[in-house]
Amino acid sequence: MSRAVPAAVRPTAVHSPAPTGGITLLLLLGTLTAVGPLSLDMYLPAFPAMTRDLGADQAGIQLSLTTCLIGLALGQLVTGPLSDRWGRRRPALIGVIAYTVLALACAAAPNAPLLAALRLLQGMAGGMGVVVARAVVRDLYAGRDAAKYFSRLILVFGIAPVAAPGVGSLVLRFGSWRTIFLTLAVIGALLAVAVAWRLPETLPVERRSTAGLAGTVRTMRSLIADRAYLGYALTQGFAFAGLFAYISGSSFVFQDVFGVTATVFSVIFGVNALALVTVGQLNARLLDRFHPRRLLVIALAVGLVTAAGVLTGALAGSLALTAVALFAFVGALGMVTPNSTALALDAHARHAGTAAALMGGIQSVIGALAAPLVGLGGEGSAAPMAIVLAASALLSVTAVLTLTRRP
Repeated sequence: MSRAVPAAVRPTAVHSPAPTGGITLLLLLGTLTAVGPLSLDMYLPAFPAMTRDLGADQAGIQLSLTTCLIGLALGQLVTGPLSDRWGRRRPALIGVIAYTVLALACAAAPNAPLLAALRLLQGMAGGMGVVVARAVVRDLYAGRDAAKYFSRLILVFGIAPVAAPGVGSLVLRFGSWRTIFLTLAVIGALLAVAVAWRLPETLPVERRSTAGLAGTVRTMRSLIADRAYLGYALTQGFAFAGLFAYISGSSFVFQDVFGVTATVFSVIFGVNALALVTVGQLNARLLDRFHPRRLLVIALAVGLVTAAGVLTGALAGSLALTAVALFAFVGALGMVTPNSTALALDAHARHAGTAAALMGGIQSVIGALAAPLVGLGGEGSAAPMAIVLAASALLSVTAVLTLTRRP
């Protein structure tokens, strides 16, 4: 990814491209974006143990996932406009330092309600880096080039869901679920050093926003009024709701309903994440031939069909059908995320941070609603998770076909 910034994008590109290109930036931005998956996925194998240790039920532990995702949304909504005013480096550094401290606090949580509250704050800190990473990409790229770069980012941050459950299971062999949060603290500290050392400033002073709170509100209103932007944001949000339903419910479905071990679950989860990464790289190649919107619609159609397969497998009590359909469903998302993100941000280079923040906030809020729906469906069945998956897939297809239609 050391290619030069496209000529069409140079007016909005960083003024000193030398330190901003290459694999180093790709790895750093991918790692910042991976903070979310790491926070959500690494402790999934510990859910059954956490219910026993903290004296909570399944819904109580899943609440910590929901609050973390809400925090990710709030962190992005606050940080995006700030990054348009302050630049990209400072908010990212503040975020990763706060994330490290809050991971230590989560490791010491004595009960499920306090853990959920701390996870809200940890999610806010993690969201600061996520939105900055998206804004940096939009500072440098537009259109297909942006979609390609977001696809390459999947190769980096996609390693997080592949490795996180396995790392979590490995940590559980040598410690408790609290050790997992200590591991997250170490990761946060290393990332803080990397941000301070290698993250370039891609928003020159002359391009920074001088608007206050009122200006930020006006910008967000204009974004919501942009039918295409809202359509792509909702499309990604609903698709993410399906992914989050899978994240929050799969541990219980595979381990409690189908009776697989924590190690086997980690393998299944990792293979599915590998499918997401692979399809993301395929998407980067297909963008040389096809428009991002066309690829997005195809991926959403595949997601709808495979979500129906998950529901069929859940109702039939078939582990094989459920696992295979989930593999295809998660893989299709590798084409949804880069294309919908690039299409949504394409016309908003002047307020890339705010646009990325609002999109991330919409995505996180919609996704946060999925976890309690899965938990409220009751234990002992895979049907609640499958129903949420199918509904989210249908809504995402509806959003892209109705709101983003060309005149």
